[in-house]
Amino acid sequence: MTNKGTKQKKTKEKTEENKAQEKKEFLPPSDFVSIVLPFYTQALIKLGQTENPMTQKKEEDLELAKRLIDILDLLKDKTKGNLAPEEEKFLTASIDQLKMIYLEKAKIITT
Repeated sequence: MTNKGTKQKKTKEKTEENKAQEKKEFLPPSDFVSIVLPFYTQALIKLGQTENPMTQKKEEDLELAKRLIDILDLLKDKTKGNLAPEEEKFLTASIDQLKMIYLEKAKIITT
C-alpha cells in the first residue's frame, strides 16, 4: 500500500472512531457524589420541586420521596467514618434539605 493509501485509511479509521465516540452516552465521574445525586434528584422530583423530565410536569409522591430520603439516610449510616469531609458534608446537606422540604409538603411543619 502506498503512503497516500495508508494516510487515507488512517483518516477513515479516525473518522469512524470519532463517530463511535459521539454515539456513546456521557458517563459521569465515578465518585461519591454520583451515587448520591440520582437519589437526591429523584426525591426533588417526587417532592414536586422540579419537573419530571419524562412528563414535563411537576408531581408529588410524598411516600416515594420519603423512601428516597430514607435510602440516603441509610447510605449516611453505612458510610459513617468512611467518607471524606466534603463528601460527608454534601450528603448531610442533601438529606437536610430534602427533609425540610418533605416536612413542609407533608404539613408537619409550617414556615
